Amino acid sequence: MQSTTLSFANLHQHGELFANILRARRESFIVRNRWELPETMGMEYDQYDTPQSRWVAVHDQSGAVLAGVRLTPTTARCGVYSYMIRDAQRGLLDSIPSDLLYDAAPQDAGTWEVTRGFVAHDLPAGLRSKVRLRLVSQMLRASREEGITRMIALLPSNWHRWAARCHLQMDAAGRNMNMGGIDYQAVWIDFSAHLH
Repeated sequence: MQSTTLSFANLHQHGELFANILRARRESFIVRNRWELPETMGMEYDQYDTPQSRWVAVHDQSGAVLAGVRLTPTTARCGVYSYMIRDAQRGLLDSIPSDLLYDAAPQDAGTWEVTRGFVAHDLPAGLRSKVRLRLVSQMLRASREEGITRMIALLPSNWHRWAARCHLQMDAAGRNMNMGGIDYQAVWIDFSAHLH
């Protein structure tokens, strides 16, 4: 099992891995969750997959993706869009309620957004925990490389159950919401203790 953080600067060094992340996202979000999202050539993508983002993947040696997330700085801008949680708060996204956060969405260099997080659905239970820990470990590495002190994420509301197991300091950033039959909540993830 390997883990990699991709950026537009290093995509060329990792063969099909970026396309495989988008294929795994399609399987997770479009096929399994039945979300209506953009797709082409068997890959899911959206307006936030820009050179400003990073993609963290846990994968095997053949490039099969076991888990992944997208990281986007809260200072990102692309046309009318910034980052998903802020754009939802601004009323630009119909699929996410605009009152998802207790406070205004942040815009600072030390805060990044985590989106499109998934673990492959067909992993055995014993392996899922190891994959999740490997994903968090790679996110911590990315946070050190990028100077990220905290992240904001929209997670399934059961985040309390696995936050401690992953050794993450997490706090609610917004209310519980049901979207597509799944309960979600915006959450702060504190990475400041891991920067050194």
